[in-house]
Amino acid sequence: MKNLLLSNRGFCGGCDLHGRAGFRLPFLQLLSVIVVSEGSRVGSQRKICGSGVSKPSEMRDFVQIPGSASSFSRISPLIGVMPGQAAGGHSVSHGLNISALCRVTNFETVRRILGKLALQGALDELAHRITGTFGGAELIGAGRDLMEFAFRAADAQAAQAQLEAVRHELTSRQEGLAPEARLSFDIGAAWASCDEGDTLRLLEAAEAALDRAADAGGLAVIDLSLADRAVDRLTLISEMPRAIAAGEMFLHYQPKINVRQQQVASAEALIRWQHPERGLVLPGDFIAAAEESGQIAPLTLWTLRQVIADQRRLAAEGHDIPLFLNISGMLLANAEFIDAACAIITAHPEAKLGFEITETAVIRDPESAIRHLHQFADHGVVLAIDDYGAGLSSLAYLKQLPAKELKIDKMFVTQLTSSHRDPLIVRSTIDLAHALEMEVTAEGVETPAALALLSVMGCDLVQGYLISRPVPFAALCTFLDEQEHRIETLSNRPVFSRSGSFWKRA
Repeated sequence: MKNLLLSNRGFCGGCDLHGRAGFRLPFLQLLSVIVVSEGSRVGSQRKICGSGVSKPSEMRDFVQIPGSASSFSRISPLIGVMPGQAAGGHSVSHGLNISALCRVTNFETVRRILGKLALQGALDELAHRITGTFGGAELIGAGRDLMEFAFRAADAQAAQAQLEAVRHELTSRQEGLAPEARLSFDIGAAWASCDEGDTLRLLEAAEAALDRAADAGGLAVIDLSLADRAVDRLTLISEMPRAIAAGEMFLHYQPKINVRQQQVASAEALIRWQHPERGLVLPGDFIAAAEESGQIAPLTLWTLRQVIADQRRLAAEGHDIPLFLNISGMLLANAEFIDAACAIITAHPEAKLGFEITETAVIRDPESAIRHLHQFADHGVVLAIDDYGAGLSSLAYLKQLPAKELKIDKMFVTQLTSSHRDPLIVRSTIDLAHALEMEVTAEGVETPAALALLSVMGCDLVQGYLISRPVPFAALCTFLDEQEHRIETLSNRPVFSRSGSFWKRA
């Protein structure tokens, strides 16, 4: 393995670790976790981490949790195992899991008064007081102006009381400071039954609550434990047109990193639905309903308009990266949708857009799909083949598509370091795509070991929870704004230091 790494420097970009923009990533540290002494081999995640981490508490120690807020990676908030859950996400007792996000609303003002180091120290102190005062409270993650806590409570009344107590604690601990130096907080929280175990849904609900907190007096809560939140597909179908018109749909973005340049190259838009009564409706529930009811076209056109608006906002802030959205296979044969989409794109020629389509979408109606994909390409849309290898891969169709990017399905990436066949499949797919002049994106990158192997294999882009989970647009902007600062901050340790098992899948 050592010889393989040394003989493939051209694939991993090791000759130019600083990249075009001067980023100084400790990428060789990522590769070094696999270059082990003679006679050893690439092992499982436990072997590569070097500490045999398996329990959630041990994993938190591995990524410097709990510690001061300054010890956290600034990539995005962590999604940890909630208190009272086992490693597999199963509840070990009854009650509610609570996720609370605390945002400093006057961060810039107080930073000018106190200075960066003093402000960071104040945030560290407040975080430690919260975890020390409330039994069972955990600091799950912290960023520039955001802290995420996890609690347990017996019922909704106790949960509300804990959140009120946290808000009081954050305020009362600053009484000795001058008024202009006091931190102001908005708190967004969500709770769900311990039996549910979906921490990603819980965190996304907390994010939605945080967006409402300013209008709710500084504290907003979403209750996911109500029994009437069961998804009724027929009801979702009937409510979807109203939801689109009422602005209940919103987008999260998951960045893709260029392995050689080691910076964000693009991002994928993922749609969410914040229902006023049911709370957060998962895409797996309403996307299928939209396809069945024929409403997938207006939903996709709404997404396209929103992505264009967001891309223009990013470009205005100096981050002119392409934004990709997924196109349902049912729409590639829909001439009316194709014309409507092309009209929207023509009206915004400056927008950098990409469409992700699956192989099975082409196989359904090859003639129409290929013709319409060429039409999109002629309008300047970058086309990516999504989930490659998960369906019936056809080289006959692959060579006809005007695609510029091929995304290897995560089923081949997640077991990359523990399977004998997956590395062969991935490497041959990368070589094939490069021969067809396509860039290659690996989905589902969750471990530093997988990232290192993909770099050696010549993979161009990576996407997965090792980098970032899907985040709201504002968080994506922060991610990009702080990119250079984050690289400098983490120059002494790997930027991708978290194991993917620490994240939950969307």
